Amino acid sequence: MPVTKAQRIVFSLLMAFAMVYGMELYNQALMAGGLTSEMLLAPLADIVPLMAAVIALETLVGGRIAHRLTFGLLDPAKVPSLLITVSMGAFTCWSMCPMMSLVATLAFKQPAVGELVATWLQTVAMNFPMALLWQLFVAGPAVRAILRLLRKTPLLAD
Repeated sequence: MPVTKAQRIVFSLLMAFAMVYGMELYNQALMAGGLTSEMLLAPLADIVPLMAAVIALETLVGGRIAHRLTFGLLDPAKVPSLLITVSMGAFTCWSMCPMMSLVATLAFKQPAVGELVATWLQTVAMNFPMALLWQLFVAGPAVRAILRLLRKTPLLAD
């Protein structure tokens, strides 16, 4: 996990990229009825504004909720650090998925006003399982591995 401010910034940027890319690819494949090779670059078109939304929402809301829930339930002195890491990832998904699903619903699905809540709830239901699995088994481990490598450089050393 990141220790210094520079490490936290790099971690946030990498995690936002990994989650936005993975979830955008997943949603585009859902809408198209399957994944194609042409779709692999498509998420990059919207990645910057979506990353900005993820970072803002995670910093202001999602990360704070995940931190409070994790450390309210678990004592770091009594549980393995892996449990803390998994809990932070799970609670971050639990708080971020509804917010980012609302952003995606408004930005991409643009439902009629009377269908906004139903469309948003369906989007959350479709996205949450994938977001949780993507975070716990792909994005989280990959970003932490990259950060471990970068911590060996003078720029991000502890």
